[in-house]
Amino acid sequence: METVKTKYLGELRTEATHVRSGEKIITDAPIDNQGKGEYFSPTDMLATALGSCMLTIMGISARTHGFNIDGTEIKITKVMGTAPRRVVEVIVELFFPTDYTPKEKKIIELSAKECPVANSLHPDLKQTLIFHFGE
Repeated sequence: METVKTKYLGELRTEATHVRSGEKIITDAPIDNQGKGEYFSPTDMLATALGSCMLTIMGISARTHGFNIDGTEIKITKVMGTAPRRVVEVIVELFFPTDYTPKEKKIIELSAKECPVANSLHPDLKQTLIFHFGE
């Protein structure tokens, strides 16, 4: 069974439907590429997928090891390149509301780097992770 169905709506906009849940996401081309920039762009979604995946895998690892990362937030910066136009770097800043033991920090850092989205991206795409604990 398919995972997502996507429809082109015109005006450089798409609507993706998650088949199992029926939830929808609209994308729009960014202003610097002929779009209106009113929704996430496809490349914004790539950066978002990376950050959400990292949080999910860190949450699984934390649960497995008896602690949590509740309240953790991330700030993502997507850096575009040209020739060809593509994402050249995703900077993920992770803000943890709690400090952790050295062992827990290691678990968090390793799990963030091993999320399936991170492992699916081309090695030329630079993934910069900045961890802020207890801030």
